[in-house]
Amino acid sequence: MTNSTSTTTTPTGGALAGRREWTALGVLMLPLLLVSMDVSVLYFAIPAISADLQPSGTQQLWIFDIYAFVLAGLLMTMGSLGDRIGRRKLLLIGAAAFGVASLTAAYANSAETLIAARAVLGIGGATLMPSTMALIRTMFTDPGQRAKAIGMWSGVMTAGIALGSVMSGVLVQYFWWGSVFLVNLPAMALLLVLGPFLLPESRDPAPGRFDWPSVPLSMAAVLPVVYGLKEIPSEGWHAQYVVSITVGLLFAALFVHRQRTATNPMISPALFRGAGFAPSVVLNLIASFAMLGSAFFTTQYLQSVLDKSAMEAALWALLPSVPIGMAAPMATVLVQRGVNRAYVVTAGFAIGAAGYALLALADTDSLWLVLTACGVLASGIVMVISQITDLAMSSAPVERAGSASSLMETGAEFGGALGMAVLGSIGTALYRHEIPASAPDAAHETLGGALAVAAQLPGRTGDALATTAREAFTSGMQGAAIAGAVLLAGAAVLAARALRGIHVADK
Repeated sequence: MTNSTSTTTTPTGGALAGRREWTALGVLMLPLLLVSMDVSVLYFAIPAISADLQPSGTQQLWIFDIYAFVLAGLLMTMGSLGDRIGRRKLLLIGAAAFGVASLTAAYANSAETLIAARAVLGIGGATLMPSTMALIRTMFTDPGQRAKAIGMWSGVMTAGIALGSVMSGVLVQYFWWGSVFLVNLPAMALLLVLGPFLLPESRDPAPGRFDWPSVPLSMAAVLPVVYGLKEIPSEGWHAQYVVSITVGLLFAALFVHRQRTATNPMISPALFRGAGFAPSVVLNLIASFAMLGSAFFTTQYLQSVLDKSAMEAALWALLPSVPIGMAAPMATVLVQRGVNRAYVVTAGFAIGAAGYALLALADTDSLWLVLTACGVLASGIVMVISQITDLAMSSAPVERAGSASSLMETGAEFGGALGMAVLGSIGTALYRHEIPASAPDAAHETLGGALAVAAQLPGRTGDALATTAREAFTSGMQGAAIAGAVLLAGAAVLAARALRGIHVADK
């Protein structure tokens, strides 16, 4: 490995990154891991927070959800802003905000303070995610090294969501609930100290004026859709959620119109003219759909069907992470050895479809089959995400790297919410079909409701209802898994056709 000051180049013309760039990547990975972990870090902390701060039901929902809502709503704004003021500057500002908000959340003495702190954490996260990817695009100009770095980025993002719940369970068990936020401080401090020395500053040299009207338009497009999609799996297709999604889509149409007609748009339409960028956004959305759509079922399966405690379920859920860690590097090696990227992405979707097919075979006592299915599915999806992210970032002009990254991540947020809504709705419909009409109303809503009712019924009557509910949920999971397998099989065909022949010039 050469030193970062070396002028060594590869046959493709890209300068080789040295120790400084790889060290900088390591510094970027830790806060990125924590940002992704914050999506799930409250899974086990909510009961302790509720006992301490006594939030209302609505406040508890906002404590949990506002981070993801603010993050999704501001990704495009922050990606574009980083292109203009500098990605390193925005990253450091976001890290400082994330650290201060973490400290505030840890010692919050009211639900309102915690909600506000979580909102600021979402703002900080929205600056960190696109900035890290844009800086990787800047630091690693050699295509091979960039692909490895992006593979690492993809793996860290995926692992963070799984690790968040486990870490929160361990910390809450041995410390107080505020400790789940304090763990963010060392990583952010490290980034603030080392970032100015290790990270290069980069920005669009001619960005034009910032398009302020696009900021509220983008948030009005993203937030209602994400909100509606997140509520549908648990609450059903009620009118207010359908209206919310419709309103969001209308604002999305206005946002797209604004980008096509503004002199200096927030998201330049020219991005979509890059070879492979538009297919990458679509395929990334589908991959996220599949990943989070399966999580809706597998987490409930481990806890409510197999009757594992929350901590046991979280620890078992870590096992599929082992093959996930090898998937992205393997995909990168295949592409670097001359395998067409279209074939690798197609194979990733096919592997993901096989994972869903395995999940469709599960019954009410299939721990290892479900864990294997999760590992196979996630490995295939990580292969896809690492390769299409590399394709998207390689095809985007370096001066618009922040905007390109933010579009990919916003698509992932939409895809994840859509996956939970669609597959969750399929599973819920099948579950309700399987529950006997004579069962109490609460048992028809959710598996958790059915188990709560069963616990109050005497003897065999309660046991029979619990068994029926678990079988009904498993049937719903099987049906959703079949739908997921069909979707990913179709995505494999789409990837083979859309990516065939796309070769991005090394730059």
